[in-house]
Amino acid sequence: MRGCNADAAGNYINRELSSLGFNRRVLEEAQDNSIPLLERAWFASITSTNLDEFFMVRVAGVWDQLQAGLAEPDEAGLTPQQVWDQVSKTVHSMITDLYHCYNRSLRPGLKREQIHLSKGKKLDENQQAFLDNYYLRSVFPVLTPMVVDSSRPFPLLLNRSLNIALLLANPDDDSEPVFATVQVPSVLERMVRIPSPLYKTALVFLEEIIKDHLPALFTGHRILARGCFRITRNADLSLDEEGAEDLLEAIEQSVKQRKWGEVIRLEYEKGLDVRLVERLVEELEVPAGGLYEISGPLDLSFLMRIAPGPEFDHLRFPLFRPRVPDIFQSGQDLFGLIARQDLLLHHPYESFQPVVQLVEAAAEDPGVLAIKQILYRVSGNSPIVAALERAAENGKQVTVLLELRARFDEENNITWAKRLEKSGCHVIYGLPGLKVHAKMLLIVRREDDGIKRYLHLGTGNYNDVTARSYEDLGLLTANASMGADASTIFNMLSGYSNLGSLYKLEVAPNTVRKRLTALIRQEMEHARAGRPAHIIAKINSLVDQPIIKELFAASQAGVRIDLLVRGICSLKPNVPGCSENIRVRSVVGRFLEHSRIYYFYNDGAESTFLSSADLMTRNLDRRIEIMFPVEADNNKARLKSILDAYLRDTVKARLLKNDGRYYRIDKRGKKIFSSQTYFCRLSQAVTSPNQQ
Repeated sequence: MRGCNADAAGNYINRELSSLGFNRRVLEEAQDNSIPLLERAWFASITSTNLDEFFMVRVAGVWDQLQAGLAEPDEAGLTPQQVWDQVSKTVHSMITDLYHCYNRSLRPGLKREQIHLSKGKKLDENQQAFLDNYYLRSVFPVLTPMVVDSSRPFPLLLNRSLNIALLLANPDDDSEPVFATVQVPSVLERMVRIPSPLYKTALVFLEEIIKDHLPALFTGHRILARGCFRITRNADLSLDEEGAEDLLEAIEQSVKQRKWGEVIRLEYEKGLDVRLVERLVEELEVPAGGLYEISGPLDLSFLMRIAPGPEFDHLRFPLFRPRVPDIFQSGQDLFGLIARQDLLLHHPYESFQPVVQLVEAAAEDPGVLAIKQILYRVSGNSPIVAALERAAENGKQVTVLLELRARFDEENNITWAKRLEKSGCHVIYGLPGLKVHAKMLLIVRREDDGIKRYLHLGTGNYNDVTARSYEDLGLLTANASMGADASTIFNMLSGYSNLGSLYKLEVAPNTVRKRLTALIRQEMEHARAGRPAHIIAKINSLVDQPIIKELFAASQAGVRIDLLVRGICSLKPNVPGCSENIRVRSVVGRFLEHSRIYYFYNDGAESTFLSSADLMTRNLDRRIEIMFPVEADNNKARLKSILDAYLRDTVKARLLKNDGRYYRIDKRGKKIFSSQTYFCRLSQAVTSPNQQ
């Protein structure tokens, strides 16, 4: 790599800071006045919940490094202490901007639209009587006041629970005040709707109702100070899989431990008495830099649920209904359709329903002998799980690999696993040491000319709910080679057979990295020979250093590289002598960009792949992932047009510069174009993309 030191810290962006950059882009959507008001509130709530997960996993990991005394710099040249300090500085700035948006724009805007978020002050007699009655009937019975004194230790506080801290005057003398706390019940709605003559919807915060009634809860005690606080704990599961005889039981225990990890962050409402803050810091052992004073209500996730009624639809994006392509509405047999041609689905613009219908049809079809499926995240009332249960009850062989370690979905997946087993399905809980993240459905069917395999391979989860808001791609095929590969993969997952060589599918950790590396180097050879060379990758994250080095080498060779990276990107583009030919864009909009597409020009014989894998070391080396080719000319052309649309985006795309920051596209001289809006319009206008 002449002229490029691929290991130089100046070529990389720290992963944690890049993750915060993505959340900053989400926050920018909340700040964008051109977006409908309730959608802006939704983006603000997502910013808040993203920060929760960021602290529970990523910041917790940095803190673990500090606790272990590690000082080795990462590829971006930052030590754990420097990362901790920069994260703290960046998040404090982000929190300031988030609550400035809430206090100065969202809350007043909602009030103008007849949605009033109240602290319960200045109520009329009817409203106060309503709240008093609600408190006595619904709130008081579930409250548990906790006083800390010589006989009662400081209570264990749940991760992400909202609490009220109090200082009570000591009843015996004028010595040290007594500390007390009350957890705001999570089993009750955070926002309580009250009757209002002025607003269509008037909501009062539950914690404010409790605060107003604290004197009755601590009868005989004078309250000196009170205020809300919230803690975030280390929730990254540490699991000794080698010593776990039963993976299901081990994960159940680890999920319980998540509630009690070390405190990483303490949020408290502005103006909280300094004595309370100091007591909380001392008792909870809050690390330096982990204190966040909040100028507003703690935890903005409530903004997702403030106005569910249709009377506020004018404050949302226009209703979009995913289209079921006409080919699936023709009344033709699904199996016959797939046998004749490969069918590509682009969600959420096209409905996920054909995938659900395929599983449902397989459950009832007398010719279907077996169904095998990998489930990572499913919806709360999954029609796919219900269909798999019916298939087992109908006597078909049903094998489900249900990955129990899907982060923050572990409890749901444990429930589904037990339910599927009861219906007669053979359930695999996962593989020791390897998280299974692939998205694959295999249906084995007896037909007149013998056994035929039908496949669905995708980039996203088998979740009918998130499929309405996550952008993903799925391929329905009866390709014999792919079907044989799928059978081999499932045999490897359920037994001890070696994977061996496959016809068309690539599987991590075995071959995905090798194939991607070979494809990148192939483009390098074309470029060195003076031929056009182009790589486009649409992914969620780019972190893996060996792949980044290959991209640096390709850039040096003259390959044009366009990266569409929604979230974390550790690669710095446009670095002189290293990455001049690499451009990085991030599209953040109404739908969560989630698909993984890999395109290689290949001297005109274009190669296009879809995958469940991002370019992260964990995906390439420590997970079971699938990468599969899209071979039909019409589907390849469609994927290329999808990528081209993202590269033309001037509305929701941001460009990453070599200073590590993202900038909006300079629209001067360019057509105003939003890729997501384009796909919405296209889905309504095109009869069937697969028939073009």
